[in-house]
Amino acid sequence: MAGKEHHLILSMELSKLHYLEKYRVLSGTFASGPELGMNGVFIIPHPAQKKVEFICIVSDKGGWKHISVSMQRQLPRRKETVKRCPTWDEMCYIKQLFFEAEESAVQYHPPESQYKNLHPFVLHLWRPLEIEMPFPPLDYV
Repeated sequence: MAGKEHHLILSMELSKLHYLEKYRVLSGTFASGPELGMNGVFIIPHPAQKKVEFICIVSDKGGWKHISVSMQRQLPRRKETVKRCPTWDEMCYIKQLFFEAEESAVQYHPPESQYKNLHPFVLHLWRPLEIEMPFPPLDYV
């Protein structure tokens, strides 16, 4: 990646990170700080449903940018899991928060022998960091 292009992407990522910092979990078991960059847990308010939040676990380690997305509802004295996966539009909302507009991200369906379902209502976005992600012909998308 050319130096000027890399600098532009880095400055866009810093701008997104600055916006997202207010949603970072800062205390408790899943606490992280801004020194970890885009790594950590972020609780993002749903743009259309009051008292519903996205729980986003974000990492850029191991050669991948990865976001695990689930939802919770705020009740008077506790929070409970929303018992459904995020919709396409909700995942698009999360993608635009954590990725640049021209970055691709995918949801993988691995071979059944490699399934690892730790939570029935979580979806994941993935993007490799060290290689260009293959993309099907635009006519097929």
